[in-house]
Amino acid sequence: MTTDNSSLTAQDIEFLRRPLHGFLSVAGGPLPPQPRPVWFEVTDEGTIQLFNDPKSLKVRRLREDPRASLVVAAPTGEREHWVSVAGRATLESDGGYDLCARLGARYWDLDDPVRAKELAGMLAEHWVRVVIHPENVRRFRFEG
Repeated sequence: MTTDNSSLTAQDIEFLRRPLHGFLSVAGGPLPPQPRPVWFEVTDEGTIQLFNDPKSLKVRRLREDPRASLVVAAPTGEREHWVSVAGRATLESDGGYDLCARLGARYWDLDDPVRAKELAGMLAEHWVRVVIHPENVRRFRFEG
């Protein structure tokens, strides 16, 4: 395991651009934290963004305490590889709709009419964009 304490490497970004689920934890919740699977996107600036309902418990907790972490791991059947990002999260009122549309296309086969209808329903909702600004990045990649 290596630790680059504050930023994503090119190898991290390549891994995080895959359609993998991230497990989001936020501060201010029950002990121990209760991570939840989320869709996410790594940006060219090296931040992580996701979308959420502005009235959700996660967003309410982030308003009180902006600390968040996301852990992403390779799926079963692949060599062990994971990246953990922790840092301050900001809540952005813009971009949630577009992010939802991009991630829907990334994670779902939209040629499937059921998935396309589900995404259309999601796009009718209001979303806040959550942006995690990495302060501590840890990773492991089995090279053996």
